[in-house]
Amino acid sequence: MSSSPPVPAAPPAPASAQLALPALSSLTLREKIAQLLNVGFRGCHPAECALALRDIREHGIGGVILFDQEMVDGSAGRRNIESPTQVRDLLAHFQAHARIPLLTSIDQEGGRVNRLKPAYGFPASISHEELGRLDDPAATVRHATTIAQTLASVGLNLNLAPVVDLDAHPDNPIIKGKRRSFSADPEAVARLAADYIRAHRAQGVLTCLKHFPGHGSATGDTHLGLVNVTATWTDRELIPFQRLIAAGLCDMIMSAHVFNAHLDPERPATLSRAVITGILREQLGYTGVITSDDMEMKAISSHYGLEHSLPLAINAGIDVLCFGNNLSYDPDIAPRALDILERAVTSGLIPESRINESCTRVLALKRRAGLLT
Repeated sequence: MSSSPPVPAAPPAPASAQLALPALSSLTLREKIAQLLNVGFRGCHPAECALALRDIREHGIGGVILFDQEMVDGSAGRRNIESPTQVRDLLAHFQAHARIPLLTSIDQEGGRVNRLKPAYGFPASISHEELGRLDDPAATVRHATTIAQTLASVGLNLNLAPVVDLDAHPDNPIIKGKRRSFSADPEAVARLAADYIRAHRAQGVLTCLKHFPGHGSATGDTHLGLVNVTATWTDRELIPFQRLIAAGLCDMIMSAHVFNAHLDPERPATLSRAVITGILREQLGYTGVITSDDMEMKAISSHYGLEHSLPLAINAGIDVLCFGNNLSYDPDIAPRALDILERAVTSGLIPESRINESCTRVLALKRRAGLLT
């Protein structure tokens, strides 16, 4: 049996990690808004990443998200990942230019959703579904530890995982179809996810539960268009979130772009105050960071323009807006989003108190991650 590539050694913390937590009053409105943006980019080496560096240095974005493949226009070319050394050097360069240290994120669930592949020199991984079949805490911890060590070794501090959607529909193309669910049993999902999260925390890596309030019962893919779960969703899908919130194991939660008329008759979850604030904040008692799924997925972008969707998401209770910049590519997505949100605040469409709440949560998460003192 061939062995997996070894996990690279962790690099020293960047100098920016020694910065103190900034007072909210010391930041301008635009600087506070910038902390709410997580932006994808093109390039593997600093010389290729002039636009990402502009967004970090000039616009002060709060985070970056990495992909291994370029997916615009159906192509599958090179994106941000070539090797462990390359990723480590790139992220160290980014952090060195950030006034406030960055959240550096990736979708490294294991199995098919796996950006750090063995082909690039990273260890192999297995899917949530395979871990669910094993149903062995030691195996879950072992595999999750390898993932977390791999991320930490190259300067990635946030894994956009685990998936806590239920294996709730046999025709689900994006959860069941890609083996991303631990189980159909919500208690098993919560238990396996807890082990996965604890293994990451032991390596100093943040995690993100996804996709609230549940994507497992869907029969469509929100990357491609509107997905209506009104007839298939049940409140059993909330149980993993409920259990992990109660256990204090939620660093971040990602919203789903699914539409459920029983929860909100007008808007998909990401844009719904009834879902994000009413259910997640008030009913389940979650006080941490909530990130959107990619705002460029067609469930949002085909039905709402940025001018409409970004204020709706913030007013719904979303703290971090994710722009993968990979389903479509806009070199100026960061300044565009900043302009839209700044106008929305100055016009009174978004209360500045909402920006302050979200920025406070993001900075507190960075402090917990050891990025700020």
